[in-house]
Amino acid sequence: METPVETKNSTSKSIIVGAGPAGLTAAYQIGKASGTATVLEEDTVVGGISRTAQREGWRFDIGGHRFFTKVRAVSDLWHEILDEEDFLLRPRMSRIYYGGKFYDYPLKATNALRNLGIWESILCVLSYVWVRINPPKDQTHFEGWTASRFGWRLYKKFFKTYTEKVWGIPADELQADWAAQRIKNLSLFKAILNAVLPRRNQKEITSLIEEFEYPKFGPGMMWEKCHDLVSEQGSQVLFEHKVNHFSHKDGKVFSVQATTPNGSVEFDADSVISSMPLPHLLQAMDPPASEQVLKAAASLTFRDFLTVALIVPEEKGFPDNWIYIHSEEVRVGRVQNFGQWSPYLVKEGRTCLGLEYFVNIGDDLWNSNDEDLVAKATKELGVLGLVEPGLVEGGYVVRMPRAYPMYDNEYQENVEIIRSWLNQHAKNVYPVGRNGMHRYNNQDHSMLTAMLSVENIYGASHDIWQVNVEEDYHEEISE
Repeated sequence: METPVETKNSTSKSIIVGAGPAGLTAAYQIGKASGTATVLEEDTVVGGISRTAQREGWRFDIGGHRFFTKVRAVSDLWHEILDEEDFLLRPRMSRIYYGGKFYDYPLKATNALRNLGIWESILCVLSYVWVRINPPKDQTHFEGWTASRFGWRLYKKFFKTYTEKVWGIPADELQADWAAQRIKNLSLFKAILNAVLPRRNQKEITSLIEEFEYPKFGPGMMWEKCHDLVSEQGSQVLFEHKVNHFSHKDGKVFSVQATTPNGSVEFDADSVISSMPLPHLLQAMDPPASEQVLKAAASLTFRDFLTVALIVPEEKGFPDNWIYIHSEEVRVGRVQNFGQWSPYLVKEGRTCLGLEYFVNIGDDLWNSNDEDLVAKATKELGVLGLVEPGLVEGGYVVRMPRAYPMYDNEYQENVEIIRSWLNQHAKNVYPVGRNGMHRYNNQDHSMLTAMLSVENIYGASHDIWQVNVEEDYHEEISE
């Protein structure tokens, strides 16, 4: 027996799929243009990967969200949503753990020389000189791209192991796009220059910014407040509405169907802004796409993520926001100190260390019970020498599916196939955000794609696929 479908008519007929940063930004911008929208969210909370998870009074940032951007419109929007007193100005401090030693990042010459030794430092510089003369022939993948900017020796020490932990594939199978988006304009020469020049508030290179803003109760505070504002504008956010069907005709989607605890609901649509995973969007189309296009969608995959948050005495924490773990002897990839992000995330006299594991749904870590994951993370803290296992007072586990769109060898071609089909059969659908575009966008990039898409609905013609691809994207403030 089929589930009955209830049909609802929205005045604006603007449907937004997903209540993360991109979806809520789109709803808010539509409200500012005197329109209304219906936001359909599969989960029971807003924020997506930018939510703030809560467990018994502890708050956890999923991945660590620095509020820093070179796009003034996005920065202005942050401060339009939250009051000034809601933001903390936080110092950025991070280190790399490699070979049993901690390396400051951004690079400090004295620290790096002391840890590497003079001879190894010389070899690393010579390795860099070598690639400047003899660059890798293939720089389309992460390995060649990064080695060309740091030399093979530093690449193998500081990039290869961590990157393969994050993605779960060899670095020469990962496309260079990810490095280009994350490392941007940084190279060994610029890193050394940054190390030897007097300290300054470096903002020209994203990886080297020294301070950032942060909502005192975590990034979810931003999106909880945005949810309130969107509701005040007259739009609605409907939770536990999993979109699974888009009906299209004559090149446009005209209705969106979602499953809910009370059955299926169908919404008329004049426009759709979608932050749901791009392959899922395509697979939900009715009539369906061709076999070739469906194959492209099925080929787009994701990397999943979980955090094991361990409670320790405050004095046993560390001064970093996070530490990158390049050691092969443990599976943890990064360790956050939530107390260094904001004292409002933790409890007095205690801090919480978030050990981040990059996983695939269904693998051994994802399927482990929380008690075993807490025990594993506690043990690995001891292996790293960060905290003695006996000082860990308890822990919590937060899982996040589809945290990172996979940049494998064929993803660009598959995305292009889907884009082409949407441009022909669903012209009024606007993919936005990280998963919506299958692009490793930061929060600010996701917001910008939503802002530009709303402008497109009202008559503009922005190419949102050019967001976060320009070489000089982080070099200057954009008006």
